[in-house]
Amino acid sequence: MTKFNSFNRRHFMMTTAASSLILGAGPTFAAEPIKTAGIYTVPVEQQWVSRIHIAALAAQDRGDIAYTFSENVSNTDYARVIREYAEAGNKLIIGEVFGAEAEAREVAAEYPDVAFLMGSSFKEDAALPNFAVFDNYIQDGSYLSGIIAGAMTKSGNIGMVGGFPIPEVNRLMHAFMAGALEMNPDIKFQVSFIGSWFDPPKAKETAFAMIENGADILYAERFGVSDAAKEKDILAIGNVIDTQAEYPNTVVASAIWHFEPTLNKAIAELQAGKFKAADYGVYSFMKAGGTSLAPLGSFDGKVPSAAMKLVKKREADIKSGSFTVIINDEEPGSS
Repeated sequence: MTKFNSFNRRHFMMTTAASSLILGAGPTFAAEPIKTAGIYTVPVEQQWVSRIHIAALAAQDRGDIAYTFSENVSNTDYARVIREYAEAGNKLIIGEVFGAEAEAREVAAEYPDVAFLMGSSFKEDAALPNFAVFDNYIQDGSYLSGIIAGAMTKSGNIGMVGGFPIPEVNRLMHAFMAGALEMNPDIKFQVSFIGSWFDPPKAKETAFAMIENGADILYAERFGVSDAAKEKDILAIGNVIDTQAEYPNTVVASAIWHFEPTLNKAIAELQAGKFKAADYGVYSFMKAGGTSLAPLGSFDGKVPSAAMKLVKKREADIKSGSFTVIINDEEPGSS
């Protein structure tokens, strides 16, 4: 059941005000915050969506947007929820349409004065000028976390548990694997997908099987994997968010996604009356501030110095443009 959040829930909400912006108008500044809605197919606590949600809350705190959201929206209900928010006067709608691509774009075409910024596996379409796309291109941070994993494994066997083998997951896994192999070219990988974005018990069960098969480090693309690592007293590498506070003796490093550059760019384009169909994926790159390696925290000083030197060098080279992490969207496999 879709739940509309019009008031503060878990301190996430404020009431909204109407926006004076009209998509495509000439350069202007809104007298009031841009009325913005988020539509999410999973809880806002889920790691990927949480990064969008946090960025939206920050923009609201600055006064740039007035934000409301719905979570746990089914793919079959997504188009209806879009239409309701558009009819309610929202001028910016953000979310993720991976399971409702065609339906979302059809509804967006009905509301040309509403800007859409959607997580998508597909590119922008000039024929739909109010529909921009993004994805978490955090392969740079994933690569660096892979270097650390490659240095920390003793068995040379790393387990990787993902949700679905779609581009936005595949590219991060490949980048992580490339980083690990640069540190240790003899590493073997166990790769599995659980067929869900949010099923911690299944992810945990899959991780246990990998541990039984010799993995001593786990790539935690899904919730539940770090729990398995903690219970079996092995290490884990985080993805998208930093969970070391919850797993201080387990999570060595994490590649963090910062959605703020993506959302801030869209807001600026709206404020200038220049929002158009575009691919915002580049704002997740490290040189745009879209990804970083989380502080090592409790593992500071425990990662081999050779690995940390390589991490620092690669990070500087990525930011300068002298080193590029390869983007590989193909499904990864075990080795």
